[in-house]
Amino acid sequence: MSDRTTDPALGAPMPAHSPAATHRALPVATRQRARIATMALFFVAGMMYASWGVHVPTVRDRFHLSPALLSCALFAVAGGSIAAMTTIGGWIARVGTRRACLAGGLTMSVCGALILVVPWFWTLLAVLALFGVGMATLDVAMNAEASAVEESLGRPIMSSLHGMFSLGGMSGAAIGGALLARGMAPALHLVLASALAALVLLVSCPAVLPHVPHPTHGEHAKTGNRWRTPALWALGGIALIALIAEGAMYDWATVYMRDVVVATPALASAAYAAFSGGMAAARFAGDAVRARFGAPQLVMASASLACAGMIGALVLPFTVTALIGFTLMGLGLANMMPVLFAAAARVKGIHAAEGLAHVAGIAYFGLLFGPVVIGGITQVTNLTVGLAVVALCAALVAFAAPRVLERLGI
Repeated sequence: MSDRTTDPALGAPMPAHSPAATHRALPVATRQRARIATMALFFVAGMMYASWGVHVPTVRDRFHLSPALLSCALFAVAGGSIAAMTTIGGWIARVGTRRACLAGGLTMSVCGALILVVPWFWTLLAVLALFGVGMATLDVAMNAEASAVEESLGRPIMSSLHGMFSLGGMSGAAIGGALLARGMAPALHLVLASALAALVLLVSCPAVLPHVPHPTHGEHAKTGNRWRTPALWALGGIALIALIAEGAMYDWATVYMRDVVVATPALASAAYAAFSGGMAAARFAGDAVRARFGAPQLVMASASLACAGMIGALVLPFTVTALIGFTLMGLGLANMMPVLFAAAARVKGIHAAEGLAHVAGIAYFGLLFGPVVIGGITQVTNLTVGLAVVALCAALVAFAAPRVLERLGI
């Protein structure tokens, strides 16, 4: 009898005693509960990130921050996340995604509740840095869990899980804004959001798939060196380019509508909604497309659509055409990270958590510095030229990503 079986999600053989094979042997109900639990984790992560985002102006006013000091506060979150990415992969591989999701999520929740309670700016920076560490830990752990659930079910689900993150973000922003408009104290809102997140984590984490040590992380085994894995660097580079485009859209779409299209403030704000709505819709549809046509084809078509949408918005700077272009951008960029993260979790010889941490750590530099790059180009030219970089990034992803994914057999 063979000691190998086939993973339908990958179309490739896997050892019978591998984590994927062990998880596939679990009852269907157990695997489905794990999927629902992972959906809840993605939703909570998006909700908490949006709840913090709603209160950026509140933090500025409460601590009387100049633009430079506010930038320091924002960088504390990003810095904590990126710093965590360099170390948490191996830890998650050892302790499993269940413990890591719980530890990262509870750290995020506690720090979220403290953001508007701490008395001094330096304590705020410490809390925000730890908030970033918690977010990064939860992010890597829940994506590793998503990959495990995807393999256990034998069909793509990563995009829809990222769709839950988008849905959580939209819900967190909308509910937070509504509660604040009705007079709720900002600190109370963050405490309630954090309490809800902690409750969902405590209920969901027991349903996460049980930890199965990776063959390269046994008691006497040596781990793969993710720093010398060309596949991870290639995936990380593509993810970085994709997040440069995504980060630029979050920060500059509304500015483009107001300054170039000369739209009203209400219509200018609709640019962000169009982009986010396109992303959410495409993520919930992405799994079916990936199952039907494959990851390389999905990424190439999506990135080409994003490039066309951005070019259309820039060439035809009118309200309707710009909004259509930004919607196409959202549709096109939506499945970049789910597919690239799924690929990172399956690089041979590297634990899923370590691969994800490596690729995410590189990619998040794009999210952090992308808007800055666009701003610098805009400073010496104009915003239309600056946002042309977004179209170029999408074109680069359309060219490079399918080739890398095909070489990896994804």
